Amino acid sequence: MIQTPLMNIPYGSPCIGEEERQAVCAVLSSRILVHGIQGRQFAADFGSYIGVGPEFCVPTSSCMAALHLASIHFGFGPGDEIIVPAQTHVATVHAIELTGATPVFVDCRLPNGNLDPEQVAAAVTPRTRAISVVHFLGIPAPMAELLEIAQRHNLRVIEDCATAVGSHYRGTHVGLLGDIGCFSFYPTKHMTTGEGGMFVSRHVEIAQKVERFRAFHVDRSHGERSIPGVYDVNGVGMNYRMGEMAAAIGCVQLTHIGEMEARRRHNFSRLKERIGAVDDVLVLDSDDSRDDYVPYTFSVMLCGRRAETRNAFARRLNEAGIGTSVHYPHPVSRLTYYAEKYGWDAARYPNATAISDRSINLPVAPHVNDTAVDYIADTFTQIAREVL
Repeated sequence: MIQTPLMNIPYGSPCIGEEERQAVCAVLSSRILVHGIQGRQFAADFGSYIGVGPEFCVPTSSCMAALHLASIHFGFGPGDEIIVPAQTHVATVHAIELTGATPVFVDCRLPNGNLDPEQVAAAVTPRTRAISVVHFLGIPAPMAELLEIAQRHNLRVIEDCATAVGSHYRGTHVGLLGDIGCFSFYPTKHMTTGEGGMFVSRHVEIAQKVERFRAFHVDRSHGERSIPGVYDVNGVGMNYRMGEMAAAIGCVQLTHIGEMEARRRHNFSRLKERIGAVDDVLVLDSDDSRDDYVPYTFSVMLCGRRAETRNAFARRLNEAGIGTSVHYPHPVSRLTYYAEKYGWDAARYPNATAISDRSINLPVAPHVNDTAVDYIADTFTQIAREVL
């Protein structure tokens, strides 16, 4: 029986150090908090990291902002249907719902939690405009099959890469396979800007249009104005810009991204070796040896005789000082707003429901060292012996 916690391991912890603090102080000292060089530098650095030029990247205030910009750019609206995963963060679907288009929910596959292409194909109707693809927990979605469906039906493809920084599909960084990719730099993600996102498109004309739209649709940036304060507006727009302090943090984070990714991979592998051997436990992971991805978390689904013990497991882990989470607590279609508007039928989403109701996420971020990993594995194994 576990008594006083021997360790305190938070589920997520941003890797912020002295370099990030100095970068923020430098921005504050410059007195240029928006419209400065840091935003442009971050676009260039992130583009270099994923393999494109700065003209293909647009920093945003969040991943949700990037997703919303994608839906607006393609003109989604009432009467349009957009295929979305039932198992995802609600932001994926909110970005569509806000335009008046109809989200069409599709179940995922196990053991990776990604969209099932067969069900996607079956969900296409004459009203379908796009497929919103999520790379679940960093695991690349089956893009070849999804892109073939999109091409066959002339559909747009938006990639939600919120938990997939560093993940590649057949040698290409995710986000560069469809029409638009959207990334998150929330504090617990692979890298952080405090809060922020990145809109990426392999079509430079899309990125250029969105860059104007996300800043009120003014016709020239501060650096392009011959007379300060003089500009025109040639369309409606939003204010989804990223500030200079956030961009400065992002630039520093990218200088350490390799070591942060290596630690995540190492922690995931070490946990899988230990916990994967526990009976009636399914580790959510890629089932394609060609996938090259950086795990966002270590997610285990309790099966068989353990299927109804998730909450007991989580409580015991928390009592032992181990932070946990759930991705995600409900299929989006079961959340009150969407269930009341579109209806909820559990039989249509058995895998998404199982992930929400039976999975536990364990920490793998760089704040977790080998001693902590072993403590997590030992504790999980001990609880498994005591709970059923």
